[in-house]
Amino acid sequence: MPSLLHETLLLLFRNRPDLAPELAREALRAELPYYSDARIESANLNEVQPAEYRADLVVVLRQEKPVYGIVVEVQLGSDDNKLYTWPAYTVNLRARLKCPVCLLVITAEESVACWAREPIELGCGNCWTPWVIGPAVVPEVLEETRARKEPELAVLSAMAHGQDADPSKAAQIAYGAKLASLGLDADRRQLYYDLAMMTLTEVARRALASMDPAKHEYLSPFAREYFGQGKAEGKAEGQAEGRAQIVMKLLALRFGALPAETEARIRASGIEELDDMAVRVLTAQTLDEALTAK
Repeated sequence: MPSLLHETLLLLFRNRPDLAPELAREALRAELPYYSDARIESANLNEVQPAEYRADLVVVLRQEKPVYGIVVEVQLGSDDNKLYTWPAYTVNLRARLKCPVCLLVITAEESVACWAREPIELGCGNCWTPWVIGPAVVPEVLEETRARKEPELAVLSAMAHGQDADPSKAAQIAYGAKLASLGLDADRRQLYYDLAMMTLTEVARRALASMDPAKHEYLSPFAREYFGQGKAEGKAEGQAEGRAQIVMKLLALRFGALPAETEARIRASGIEELDDMAVRVLTAQTLDEALTAK
């Protein structure tokens, strides 16, 4: 089952579809065609046959019509089953869009990135290799102007380089992401701020404090629940409340403001049910589909 970290990483790409091609061009020196806009499209990559293939996210670059498709997969661990499904994702998307496609893997660990970069033998001498973005190749967003212009990239940069051997550099990147988050709506502001701070070492935190004397506390319910801060987070009640808050945030970003009865329903749900909702939210076409198990 995808974790909350998996879902929030995907949220960065859903909130800014251009993040996928921008990363591919800058971090991987990938050549992509000119496009006028990038859109999120259905991640259902089924064939005509009954087998179901559902990717994490699909970004389509368009110039009046599709010119390039990017399947985005967040991979937090090694999974040999993906060596069979990843090529199927790209082949099926290529058939649907009738244009070139690639698969972009986003990882939080270099060991997983090394695993994902290995060529996949398809047979008949054919090999297939995905594009992979691990922490080491995520751009270091050090300039505040760029961080404000590209807040999702700034947050991803802070998450990737929070453990940098140079704590002052890690603090500078995190500070830029923090400033970038201030200009966003309340939901993204709190979540992005916490994501930017979560990987910082204690030395980097002290360096950041010297830049901004305000003591950092996690703002969003997601971070307080996920990282165990606060007195209530260690209890089942606090865990359920934290999950309920992040599920409501994800649903609101996807489907708009939630009715009061929907929020009440979510708050009354158990932890397992809330985790199921978090998994369904990125693929559901309606609010009811996200809330209700099939």
